Amino acid sequence: MPLYRYKAVNGAGATVHGEFDAAGESMVVDWLRDSALMPLKIEIAKGGPSGISGTTTRGARRSLFQRRKISQEQLLDITRELATLLKAGLPLDRAMEILINLSAAEAPRALLQRVRDDVRGGSSLSQALDKETGVFSRFYINIVRAGEAGGALAVVMARLAEFMERAKDLKETVRSAMIYPTLLLIVAFSSIMLLLTYVVPQFETIFQQAGKALPLPTQIVIGAGKYAREYWWAMFGAIFVVGYWWRWQMSHAASKFKWDGRFLRAPLIGDLVAKIETARFARTLSTLLGNGVTLLGGLSIVRETMSNTVLAGALDSVIIKLREGRGLAQPLLETGVYPRLAGQMIKVGEETGRMEEMLGRVAEIYDREAQLAVKRMLALLEPLLILFMAVVIAGVILSILVGIFSVNDLADLK
Repeated sequence: MPLYRYKAVNGAGATVHGEFDAAGESMVVDWLRDSALMPLKIEIAKGGPSGISGTTTRGARRSLFQRRKISQEQLLDITRELATLLKAGLPLDRAMEILINLSAAEAPRALLQRVRDDVRGGSSLSQALDKETGVFSRFYINIVRAGEAGGALAVVMARLAEFMERAKDLKETVRSAMIYPTLLLIVAFSSIMLLLTYVVPQFETIFQQAGKALPLPTQIVIGAGKYAREYWWAMFGAIFVVGYWWRWQMSHAASKFKWDGRFLRAPLIGDLVAKIETARFARTLSTLLGNGVTLLGGLSIVRETMSNTVLAGALDSVIIKLREGRGLAQPLLETGVYPRLAGQMIKVGEETGRMEEMLGRVAEIYDREAQLAVKRMLALLEPLLILFMAVVIAGVILSILVGIFSVNDLADLK
């Protein structure tokens, strides 16, 4: 029998690693569940032909391309439609077959066919989804696994669709709000480049006779125009270098942690990041608790779903204190990085035994707060961008006018 390597969460919320000899992946999952462990990841450890070995390699090859083809919108549609079909009483393989026939795009159809084939081959839905490397998040797979264990897959898929819908709405709000400032930046940059590369050169012949007698602002503008015309490629190269450097910074845990901390401390941006991440934390944990996942196990999963490493890392101390019996709310407040209102509401949920409900309310509150924060930020950002553009353009024009007046004064003196 092949040897499988697994990663799971125990009832205390601790991550457990180990190996187990089994005829197939389903046997490993059953053994882990019998041992009161929640499977997070299962992969073949060594040798021999195995379904999971082949699918893992297959998924690894696809992940470079498929993650670009399967959008979050398409995953939301698949989740919503699957929930509807399961609620109608259809068996899973029949529901998958209908989704395959309804899918118009090639990538989602191929994905659904592979999942259907794995399900028909004896795998559970969560196991089949886990084989699709880079497509489904750990949160998604563990929610489905919890629904399968509780025999409420249709309900779980409906909750997943609702969760994804809300996350999408928040993301679309932020994205839509950034359209106008982005357009302003493009217009400002284009206007400045047009002035430097086309307008300013028209006056250079007039200024040549004045030589070094030109005012300093005029000399700076002429030099900037000459640099923009002759070294425009260097500016684009600098943008590329900065982008590459930023990606490198974000790919290393230590540097990403430092930048995430700076973002949290930044005016306006820090408030927005904290609210978005708090809403994600509360909604994810509420969804997990509502599907039978323990609080400690849920926190371990939530940690993996958060994008800000400072807020995610703060949960480590919360998990340790939760194991000591101190609850969730007080350790969360002691981290100093989560909003106090969220901690107080969670504390009320602990005292009243309505943790799931209060977490849902926290998510709703901070969703609204995040939208308001975006509006406030834009209310300040838009006039600042307009003012910046006006000042730069006015400065270029005034420097040219000052240069013209200077040339005229020299001509009168002669």
